[in-house]
Amino acid sequence: MADPKGFLTHDRELPARRPVDVRISDWREVYQDFSQEKLTKQAARCMDCGIPFCHNGCPLGNLIPEWNDLVYRTDWREAIERLHATNNFPEFTGRLCPAPCEAACVLGINSDPVAIKRVEVEIIDRAFAEGWVTPQPSAVKTGRKVAVVGSGPAGLAAAQQLTRAGHDVVVFERADRIGGLLRYGIPEFKMEKRHIERRLEQMRAEGTEFRTSVNVGVDVTAAELRAEFDAVVLAGGATQWRDLPVAGRELKGIYQAMEYLPLSNKVQEGDYAVAPISAEGKHVVVIGGGDTGADCIGTAIRQGAKSVAQLEIMPQPPGSRPASQPWPTFPMLFKMESAHEELADGGGQRVYAVSTTEFVGDADGNVRALRLVEVEGPQSGFKPIPGSEREIPAELVTLSMGFVGPEKGALLQDLAEDGGEGFYDKRGNVSRDKTYMSKVDGVFVAGDMGRGQSLIVWAIAEGRAAASGVDRYLTGETALPYPILPTARPLV
Repeated sequence: MADPKGFLTHDRELPARRPVDVRISDWREVYQDFSQEKLTKQAARCMDCGIPFCHNGCPLGNLIPEWNDLVYRTDWREAIERLHATNNFPEFTGRLCPAPCEAACVLGINSDPVAIKRVEVEIIDRAFAEGWVTPQPSAVKTGRKVAVVGSGPAGLAAAQQLTRAGHDVVVFERADRIGGLLRYGIPEFKMEKRHIERRLEQMRAEGTEFRTSVNVGVDVTAAELRAEFDAVVLAGGATQWRDLPVAGRELKGIYQAMEYLPLSNKVQEGDYAVAPISAEGKHVVVIGGGDTGADCIGTAIRQGAKSVAQLEIMPQPPGSRPASQPWPTFPMLFKMESAHEELADGGGQRVYAVSTTEFVGDADGNVRALRLVEVEGPQSGFKPIPGSEREIPAELVTLSMGFVGPEKGALLQDLAEDGGEGFYDKRGNVSRDKTYMSKVDGVFVAGDMGRGQSLIVWAIAEGRAAASGVDRYLTGETALPYPILPTARPLV
C-alpha cells in the first residue's frame, strides 16, 4: 500500500483547466500541468484493496493498485512497464475513457475515488518524455500475413499485438490518415493528435504497415483480401449514425456530428484554412447530450458561434450516485465537461427532457429555427407535454445521437454471403465466437463492429483479445495475453 493513511490525509485533486477565455482561443488540450508532488499524493490515496474492484471496472484489467504504488515511490520506469502490460495506448485511455475504474474504486463508496485516469496519463507522458517507449519488434517472424481493417483503437491494438507476435500486419484505413475516430472524431482540444503520431512511429518501427485511403470492399474486395492474407481482423467500428427523421430534415445546415467534427480536425492538420462547415456567427443547436455532443459544443464555440444550445431527450441526470445504480456499477451522472463549462460561460444552455418536432427553413432552403416540445420521462415513452412547444433559433444543427451499428457496405455484404445465417447478431453487429472469429473462417471481429457502440477501453481490450485468437488460429498456440472480458471466455 502506497501510504496507509493516504486516503485519509489527501483529498481528490485533478489538474486545473485553463481559463475559459484563454482556451477557447486555441485548440490545445484544456488541462494545465500537474506537479509530481500533487500526483504522488493522488497515488497515495489508493488503498491497495484486498479485492481491487477497479480491476472489475476496467475491461483491460489494468493493474491499477500496482502502478499507483510505483508512482508514489517515484519508480516511473517500472510503473510504465506495469501499465503497458495490459494497455497498448494509455495516452488515449487516460484522456478519453470515462473511467469505469474510478466508478468501481472502493474509496468511492463513501468518498471521492482515486484519480486513476490522471495517474495513468502522467505515467505514459513521462515515459515518452524520458524515451522509455521504444519499438518492440518480434525476434522471430512467422511468415503469416494479417490484414486489419480499420485503424481506431481496436484495430491499432490488434495490429500492434500481432506484429509483436511475429506476423506481417497491414492496417487498412479508408480515411487519408490513420487513427479512426481518434483522428477525425475527437477534437484537438480533447486529445492533441501528436499523441497518435508518436505511437504510430513506434508501430511502424516494429513493422506494422499502414495503407490509407483504401476503402476495403470497394478498392479491395473481401475475396481479394482473404486471398492475400492468412487472417483478417474487422475493426471498422459502429459508424452507422442514428438519424432524426422529422419534418425539415432535408434543409441545409443540418449535419451528423461525424460530418461536422472531422472538418475542424482537418483544419488542425493543415488541410483547410477554414472548416467547410463552420459555426462562425451562427446560432448552433447540438442534439444529443453525450460526449460527442460535448465535442460539437467545444468545436462550435472555438469557431465563433453566435449562440450554442444542447438538447437532450432524457431528463437531467442526478449529481450523485442514485440508489438504482449502486457501487461498483458505472452510474449515469450529470457531468460538467470542459465544453459544458465553456457553454455556460458564454450564456449557452443545456436543455433536458425535450424532443425535436420540426426544423424550420428560410426561403433559400436553409434551416433557421428548430421546434421542440418538452416530454415526460422514458417510463412514459417520452410523451409530449401539451402547451410546452416552443421555437429556438438554429442556423447550424449537429445530430449527436450515437450510432446504431456497423455500416452494411460492400465488405460486410460480401462476407455475410460467405458467412451465411447468423453472420449478424440480434442487434445487427457482426457475431463472433469466444476466439473473436466471425462466421467466416479466418475473419475475426474486434471492437464496436462486433460489440456495438462502446468505450475506448473496450475497443483496446477486444483488439488485444482478437489478436490472441488470430495468433492461435495461425500458429496453433499463443503467448499473447487474453483479457478476461465479461462477454467472452479465455481461450482453451
